[in-house]
Amino acid sequence: METVETFDPTVIYWVIFIGIALASWLVSASLERKFRKYSKEPLSMTGRDIAEKMLKENGIYDVKITCVKGQLTDHYNPVTKTVNLSDDVYHGANVAAAAVAAHECGHALQHDQAYAPLKMRSALVPVVSFASHWMTWLLLAGLLLINVFPQLLLIGIVLYATTTLFSFVTLPVEVDASRRAVNWLREAGITDNHTTEMASDALHSAAYTYVVAALSSLATLVYYILVFMGGRRD
Repeated sequence: METVETFDPTVIYWVIFIGIALASWLVSASLERKFRKYSKEPLSMTGRDIAEKMLKENGIYDVKITCVKGQLTDHYNPVTKTVNLSDDVYHGANVAAAAVAAHECGHALQHDQAYAPLKMRSALVPVVSFASHWMTWLLLAGLLLINVFPQLLLIGIVLYATTTLFSFVTLPVEVDASRRAVNWLREAGITDNHTTEMASDALHSAAYTYVVAALSSLATLVYYILVFMGGRRD
């Protein structure tokens, strides 16, 4: 009797996982190198000055600018309406600091203008927070009990899918914020043609990290779906 080989999604998953891990390392290394390089390109304004100017020129007066500890901790908080800049960006007067400060203010502009993808991402935050709290345990239990209680894995997959959706919704939000940042820096005369290209390059490199994260999340989701389908066939 001819035997039928069983499809093992684990092998393909690990090939994809290693490939994405390598891509993530390359993107991170490139990002760090470019920000280090562009932080040596001086400008006349600090990140804080640029953030204040960008918000004011766009008619936004109810957003505060704060300095936070750490590196790459820059973010916009729509709940508290604050642009939070890391120490190097807040005090830095260089192309890298300008790009990051303007990018975070780009999110403030999105919030002020009710940018649809940002609204969707904000709406997903509590769902993703709940999913992140439970999905690891449900996925682990589901894998262990796939032949006994496959519904556990299915629930874990549904929860994980929300985090994957969040990753992909984040992409247009980040790309649009970078576009707003680069355009404003050029139009406001903060950067010239040469330094505008630098700021754009830095923000493009940062965007790639979100692309890799989204693809990694999608690959993992597909893996769990294949495992679930295989377990159901068994």
